[in-house]
Amino acid sequence: MQDAIGDAEWVLHAATQDLPCLAEVGMRPHTLFDTELGSRLAGLPRVGLAAVIEHYVGITLAKEHSAADWSTRPLPEPWLTYAALDVEVLVEVRHRLREDLEQQDKLDWALQDFAALTSFTGPPQRTDPWRRTSGMHRIRDRHAIARVRELWQTRDAIAQENDTAPGRILPDAMIVELANTAPRTPEALQQAGSGLRTKSRSRSRVAGRGVSRYAARWLEAIARVAAMSEADLPPATVRNDAPPPQRTWSDRKPEAAARLSHVRGRLTEFSEQRHVPLENLITPDTLRRVLWTPPNPLSDNAIRERLTALGARSWQVELVTPYILEAPTEVPPEGPATDE
Repeated sequence: MQDAIGDAEWVLHAATQDLPCLAEVGMRPHTLFDTELGSRLAGLPRVGLAAVIEHYVGITLAKEHSAADWSTRPLPEPWLTYAALDVEVLVEVRHRLREDLEQQDKLDWALQDFAALTSFTGPPQRTDPWRRTSGMHRIRDRHAIARVRELWQTRDAIAQENDTAPGRILPDAMIVELANTAPRTPEALQQAGSGLRTKSRSRSRVAGRGVSRYAARWLEAIARVAAMSEADLPPATVRNDAPPPQRTWSDRKPEAAARLSHVRGRLTEFSEQRHVPLENLITPDTLRRVLWTPPNPLSDNAIRERLTALGARSWQVELVTPYILEAPTEVPPEGPATDE
C-alpha cells in the first residue's frame, strides 16, 4: 500500500487521530495537508469536519451516523457510504483552505506544522500510564496502587485481544473500586461490581458485564498483588521533569510566574490580532518548561535552541523568542502603598 501511494500528498482532517493507526501497518505520509489544523491557523471559529466543509464548499453533511458505535464489525453498508461522503470533497477543501492561508500570510506556518506531522506516530509514551486512571486520587495505600496497576494491565491485555477500547471492558471507576475493596472471591467480586453506581446507566451496565465476563482474570490480578513483597509494590508517587502546576508558581517561584504572565499576555494579544488559537502559537507545555527553567545565561540563541529541542517549529521560535527575552527576570516590585 505504501508503495502504491508513493510521494502523493495525504489530505486528512485531524491527522493525529489517524496517523498512529496507519503507522502500525507501515503507512506513513511523505507530505501531508491537515484540514483541521489548517483551519485552526486560518482562524475558523469551528474546525470540525462538517463545519469546515460547509465553510469552504457550502455543503452540509448529513450526520445521522455520527453517534454510531464505530467499533462495530463489519461496518454496515450505509455507514461506509456515510464515511466516504465525509471525505469526498476534502481535496477541494484543501485547495480553498490553502488559498485562505496564503492570503492571510500563514501558509508557511501551516506547511511547517504539516511537515512535523509526517513523523507523528502517537503521543509520547508515558511512564506508568496506569497512573492516569480516573479516580486515582482516591488511592493512597501502596497495595491498592499495585492493584490498580495489575487490573489496568489486565484490562489492557483483554482489550487488545478483543480489539476494542479498554473502557468497554471495564470503566476506570470499577478499577478503582476493585483496587480499594480487593475482593478475593467471585461472590465478593460481584458484590463490588453491583455496588458501584455511576452517573451513566450505560457505564454501569458496561461495568457489570466486564466484572462478570472476566471475573477469573480480575481475581488473578488481585491475587498477584497479595503475593507481592513490599519491594515489588510500586511507589506511591513518581517524579517527572515537568514543571509544577501553574497555580503553585506564584508561591514556589514568583519570578517564573511573572515571566509566564508577561509572555502569555503578549501571545494572547498576537492570537487575537492574527486569529490563531493561543495553543497553536506554542504548546502550553513547551512554554511552561522554558519559563520555569530558562537557559542560563539567557540569550537569544539559547532560547531558540531550547524551544527547538522541545519541538517548536521555526515560525513559533521566531514568534516566541522576543517575548521571552523581554519578560521580567525578577519579581516586579509592588506599587507604593496608598492611604485609604
